[in-house]
Amino acid sequence: MKKILALLLLAISFSGCEKDDICVDETTPRLIIEFYDDANPANLKNVTNLEVTEVGRTDSLKIFSGVSVIELPLKNTADMTKYSLVLNSTSTIPGLPNDDYLEFNYTRENVFVSRACGYKTIFKLNNSNGFIPTDSEALDSPWILNHSIQTSNIETENDVHIKIYF
Repeated sequence: MKKILALLLLAISFSGCEKDDICVDETTPRLIIEFYDDANPANLKNVTNLEVTEVGRTDSLKIFSGVSVIELPLKNTADMTKYSLVLNSTSTIPGLPNDDYLEFNYTRENVFVSRACGYKTIFKLNNSNGFIPTDSEALDSPWILNHSIQTSNIETENDVHIKIYF
């Protein structure tokens, strides 16, 4: 009787497990930005020494160089994230880096993925002010000359969300 009870308890304990209790790809997506040449809008353009810092923080998120695509995390605890992008190669004033700001305004939705993954946050850029590029200084000109929102729904990292022309 004790053996049958032990086997029954063992069977019940394994019945709650899922076969795929490993979470690999279902995480909160980052915003994908692709850079293009403003003079030839069909051509991708690599950034050189692009330093990205979240406004209000002192440490740099990352310095990108030789890439035409970057990924930026959005805050999943607030409805706005703002970054300073310093592109050292476009400075018009010697010794002064040329920085522009990117402000993202969005709504958030927590979506249940699985027991192993838990929840992920998906974002939707606001229609009227979802993406606002601004220049930081009156002394320099903005290095971001144009932009295009490709999709306002940020659900995966498989799509380009914003194109920036410089």
